[in-house]
Amino acid sequence: MSKILVIDDEKAIRNTLKDILEVEGHSVDVAEDGHAGLEMFDNGAYELVLCDIKMPQMDGIEVLEKLQERQPDVPVVMISGHGNIDTAVDAIKKGAYDFIEKPLDLNRLLITIRNATDKTVLIQEAKTLKRKVSKAFDIVGQSPAIVKVKEMIDRVAPTEARVLITGPNGTGKELVARWLHEKSNRAAMPFVEVNCAAIPSELIESELFGHEKGAFTSAIKQRKGKFEQADGGTLFLDEIGDMSLSAQAKVLRALQENKISRVGSDKDITVNVRVIAATNKNLTQEIEKGNFREDLYHRLSVIIINVPPLCDRLEDIPLLAQHFNEQICAEYGIPPKVINPDAIEELQKLKWTGNIRELRNVIERLIILCDKQITGNDVKAFAGPVF
Repeated sequence: MSKILVIDDEKAIRNTLKDILEVEGHSVDVAEDGHAGLEMFDNGAYELVLCDIKMPQMDGIEVLEKLQERQPDVPVVMISGHGNIDTAVDAIKKGAYDFIEKPLDLNRLLITIRNATDKTVLIQEAKTLKRKVSKAFDIVGQSPAIVKVKEMIDRVAPTEARVLITGPNGTGKELVARWLHEKSNRAAMPFVEVNCAAIPSELIESELFGHEKGAFTSAIKQRKGKFEQADGGTLFLDEIGDMSLSAQAKVLRALQENKISRVGSDKDITVNVRVIAATNKNLTQEIEKGNFREDLYHRLSVIIINVPPLCDRLEDIPLLAQHFNEQICAEYGIPPKVINPDAIEELQKLKWTGNIRELRNVIERLIILCDKQITGNDVKAFAGPVF
């Protein structure tokens, strides 16, 4: 169950709480005053603290404030026989999870402890998940080319500047977009992605701007578009070079006026969106061919970040290979494989036309087909032709 710290100057209360909570399966430590409680808290990993308010030397509110400074995620339940509404409100304002009056109602106490410990578990799970997600979207590498990309992200992310990310397929343009969002002032708001190449040209406007009921045959109800969904956050337009000219015109208006209108409506909707775009095409050539609007290009390309192909950062392959090795083996629930130095040498000889995406696929194939160690011969056998 949970590890709980009880801080109370009354020995009878301490012992009673300890006995009750241990019967419920919890592990309980007790402290007779605030100083002893803080010392025990610093040396133990507690999931909940029960703290009396009226104590000598240091009262419970002061203990609460110091506990909040140390670990604000650990719930603190205040208990007191001298409480009133003002005391309870003050305790909650200072970060207490709950306030319970003495004599303690056993049922309420146990329910409060269950709810508080459930909250602690949820917080820890959320942190673990966030770390996993963050690691999944890591930009791995120490080559000069990738260090330059990281430096650009750090410099540009806190601004509101629009960014155009260029580079071949599979280089990690989406990762750059995600980190631009995560390191921006909009990080707490939505990150909405649209793959312009994957949506038919006749549907792209509805996807971006939404539609009203009856706007077209299959529009059976009103629908918000990606611009509205990303309001306050970041909209990532991937493969924007494949967007139709009519949709480009509407995107241009949205960037100029911060307003959009749904398909089938004349009503303007104000949106606050930072647009980040990406493409594997040469947009200046597309402009010359008449496939892309020059005015939109200049609106999007305030900052241009070029993501290098893997062949320009071969020195990053050892780090990338180990990163994918750990990531994929964790997904499969197996220990990471050992990648021998000769395997790395063979990996660095490949052309990698599919870039990082291809490398990940190759590492996954090697993990599945090889034993505990991945050798150079394994790479030759399973990773394709060597040049």
